[in-house]
Amino acid sequence: MTEYRAVFDAEVAFLNGGGLQTQGFRLDVPAPDLTDDQLGELLVAHLGLLMVDHVRIVSSQVVAEPHKGSRGVPVSRQQQTRLVELNHVIQAGMTTYPGLPGPEITPHLTRAASRKRYAPGVEFAIDRISMVGNTGTYLDSPYHRFEHGQDLAGLELTDVADLPIVVVRVTDSRERGIGPNALAAIDPSGKAVLLHTGWDRHWGTEAYGDPAPFLTEQAAQMLADAGARLVGIDSVNIDDAHGDGRRPAHSILLGAGIPVLEHLTGLKDAPVTGARLHAAPPRVRAFGTFPVRAYAVVEPSGA
Repeated sequence: MTEYRAVFDAEVAFLNGGGLQTQGFRLDVPAPDLTDDQLGELLVAHLGLLMVDHVRIVSSQVVAEPHKGSRGVPVSRQQQTRLVELNHVIQAGMTTYPGLPGPEITPHLTRAASRKRYAPGVEFAIDRISMVGNTGTYLDSPYHRFEHGQDLAGLELTDVADLPIVVVRVTDSRERGIGPNALAAIDPSGKAVLLHTGWDRHWGTEAYGDPAPFLTEQAAQMLADAGARLVGIDSVNIDDAHGDGRRPAHSILLGAGIPVLEHLTGLKDAPVTGARLHAAPPRVRAFGTFPVRAYAVVEPSGA
């Protein structure tokens, strides 16, 4: 379902004197046909302004763009439950993280070879896949970073499934580092915090391995302190893979027992809030990372 945002200039006057101006302000809107008065009311609600005399919309346009979670804006109504794929397809030879080998997919038992084992007309294929755990869209458990951390088999389902989602949209950011200010408006407690950078548009190209958006050390600490349950990103690494060998985001989050989900995709189709994440890996002992079919369950509004 299409979501909309308004881009506008406005002037706000207060009853006790003074005022403020906005230029190129962007705000989630519930529909594309709002009046200036309705847009002004949404601006006041979003900013939490008090003692407003009047709002004058100088100029405005509405664009089709995913919501970013503006305060006081009604959520667009969905008519039925829908599932949103948040994972990349795995195929032979693909590159996930530059420098790591792609998966090798080969037949163990071909259909032709199987025919002599079964009744006429019956055949099966049994295939073999060899890959590193860091393939496709994958989940890191604490064991990935820490020798005595929880491995994939030790994760509880409640750590990786049926988690309420909050999507942080930073697709138009001019900075690579996603800092605490980008997270200031969200409540991470008990939620899967998914960082929508838009870097997945480079998937399958050399540009995907270029310096990409990442979560800063300060923001990672903020999410850990606030009780996030899982943190994910749709870029090549949750850390600055080109500039910080300490890997602070991995270290802080996994050290706090918070799984990390990397190489997401499709976050543009997930609402800012109101959906639930499922990203459960197989239960593999003494293994830290494994691909997942991550997806979001989006319930009808008000369900």
